[in-house]
This record gives sequence, C-alpha cells and structure tokens, in this order.
Amino acid sequence: MTSLQATRVHRALLERGETVAAAESLTAGLFCATLATVPGASATLRGGAVVYATELKAVLAGVPADLLAEHGPVSPETAAALAEGIRARCGATWGVGLTGVAGPDPADGHAPGRVYLGLSDGRRTDVVQLDLAGDRQAVREGSVAAAFDGLLTRLGEGRERSS
Repeated sequence: MTSLQATRVHRALLERGETVAAAESLTAGLFCATLATVPGASATLRGGAVVYATELKAVLAGVPADLLAEHGPVSPETAAALAEGIRARCGATWGVGLTGVAGPDPADGHAPGRVYLGLSDGRRTDVVQLDLAGDRQAVREGSVAAAFDGLLTRLGEGRERSS
C-alpha cells in the first residue's frame, strides 16, 4: 500500500467528479485513513464504516441479515453487499467492501490471508478473492493496496463522468 496509489485514486475520482465510501472489516478503517492522507481528500472521500463485528455489517453497511446467516461474514456475497450498502448509505459514487481473515488463526472456515474485495458503482459490483501472505499487518495493507488497484482499474474503464 502506498500513498501514491491513494493519490492516483483521489486524482482519478476528482477528474470525474466522483466519490468513494468504504465498509471495512479486517482493514478496520485503513482504506479510508490512507485515502485521507491525500491533501484535498474531502472532495472524494465521502466516509466509511468499520464493520469488524458481524452484526455491524448489517447495522452500519446494510448487509441483509439473511445473507450473513447464509454466507457468513467472510464471503464474496458479503463483500458485494458491503460495497453496495456503504455506497448507498454514504451517497458515494463508488463503494468498497473489504472482509476477510487477517490471521494469525483461521476464522469462519477460511485460512489467514483470505480476503474478499467488493467494488460497486451502483450499476455493477465486482468481487475479487485475494489470498495474501504475511502477518496481520501485511494482509491488511495488501487488502487496501488491492482495493486501490481495483478502483484504478474500474476508473480506467472509460465510464462517463457523473453529473
């Protein structure tokens, strides 16, 4: 994770007149905190929620309780719902959902380093599965770096500027 990635995301969003919000589980606010280091981030960062506890995924990010009961807190479905829910709740153009297992122990049937990243623009939601190596901090930082990379990829796809 680098401040360069955050700066590139900020600039791309700014050029398009777009914003982002994030619902973060294992990263515990690291995505938002990293983007907030960029001068002028208030123009592109709408906000976010740390949804570390399973029930907060529903309460703060709007993940349906039945989805959590069926798929669990660490799943592609949950990552998608986190991205979609936080985007809507914060009134952002883009939503980022991060859920996974930072380690060192397995959780919810997943090995340490298993992460699901959801990205939503309200029309399309993508989910990427990551299998990251390293300690807790490396997994968290790798997750945030992947979120910035994913946003940059989606922003580069030529979608028209929001009005």
